[in-house]
Amino acid sequence: MLNDDPVPFLKVSVVGLGYIGLPTAAVLASRKIQVSGVDVNENVVETINSGNIHIVEPELDIVVHAVVTEGLLQATMVPQAADAFLIAVPTPFQENHHADLSYVKSACLAIAPVLKKGDLIILESTSPVGTTEKITEWLSHERQDLVFPNLQQNNTADIYIAYCPERVLPGHILRELVSNDRIIGGMTPRCAHRAVQLYKTFVDGECFITDARTAEICKLTENSFRDVNIAFANELSIICDKLNINVWELITLANRHPRVNILQPGPGVGGHCIAVDPWFIVSQLPEEARLIRTAREVNDSKPAWVVEKVKQAVVDFLRENPTKTVNEVTITCLGLTFKENIVDTRESPALKIAEEIAQNHGGPLFIVEPYLTYLPPSLQGIAELKLIGDAIVETDVLLILVEHNVFYSIFSNIPKHCKVVDTRGVLFDHPRENA
Repeated sequence: MLNDDPVPFLKVSVVGLGYIGLPTAAVLASRKIQVSGVDVNENVVETINSGNIHIVEPELDIVVHAVVTEGLLQATMVPQAADAFLIAVPTPFQENHHADLSYVKSACLAIAPVLKKGDLIILESTSPVGTTEKITEWLSHERQDLVFPNLQQNNTADIYIAYCPERVLPGHILRELVSNDRIIGGMTPRCAHRAVQLYKTFVDGECFITDARTAEICKLTENSFRDVNIAFANELSIICDKLNINVWELITLANRHPRVNILQPGPGVGGHCIAVDPWFIVSQLPEEARLIRTAREVNDSKPAWVVEKVKQAVVDFLRENPTKTVNEVTITCLGLTFKENIVDTRESPALKIAEEIAQNHGGPLFIVEPYLTYLPPSLQGIAELKLIGDAIVETDVLLILVEHNVFYSIFSNIPKHCKVVDTRGVLFDHPRENA
């Protein structure tokens, strides 16, 4: 039976050293806690142990180099004994939109041999409701010498288990890991309180305690809420296009109402959270989650709508330039990342759109993406990475997909002959001088 005395965390193991795991491990180590980072990728382990990083996140390289140099963070492919284990592995969805929990299960099976009485296990990976309970099931089968908590008992477990989802913004992860409030759901109240003790070693925000199931759906709810609101804006943009109405002017006017706050439309929804998490609710309760499903379908369909707008822009350009053929029309895509001013292309609608154009357009395709030094494999050989100044001069159809700050200097100087498909509404705020 566990006691209630606060025992210090001398060593923490972070399983999964990706966009969440590595920053979390680095922040913990910066608090002078010994951290063992675990990853199945040998190159990731070697990179981190050399004091470098394999992902792009502002200032993370400085922190990792410092804690590795001090001997506070070491990466390994094999879990070691620790006082707490944070699991931050991927939970992608499968073709049927059901969550793939194989990475979570593999992480649990990997740490099972080194567990001891009094250890804390926290799942941070975004997961369907009930996943934290599955951890108890998996580990109970592997370690029958230990008693794991369940929803019916509070005082007889040997291990603490809790769920605490990340809620950070790429590009600001180090700051938000410390400043953001955390939702901590325990398998039992005592599990939640033990997890709070760990998070308060580095979190300045408040830690709110609940049960594991509520914490799991809280994360899904946050991103589903955002997805539904984005879908409204994206659907509105399609409606306005049919009615020949400027959607950005409309939204600006509608938002003058004191209780209306419509978001801005775009080419779709990307990233590792909003484009994925709502499906975890839909897959569990397909009959009940009708609005959430519809929002996902609206946002998932937006890239195809953008591609059709590009095709029409090519037709319009050829109509005005009858001496040219379609294979002579140059298209330029501004941006590939899933949001502005970051390097992340996970689930990026901009990337999907560029891939679709590359596969079907016979003419030159230029990509302007200042946050990438080379094109993704899906575009190599069929598109060309260009500097923005060079691309603008040569392009016939310009597709604005991402609002990187570095793009703003050219928006008002787009050549008059160029057809523009503006998925971000930047020309509403920065009208073309040559139009």
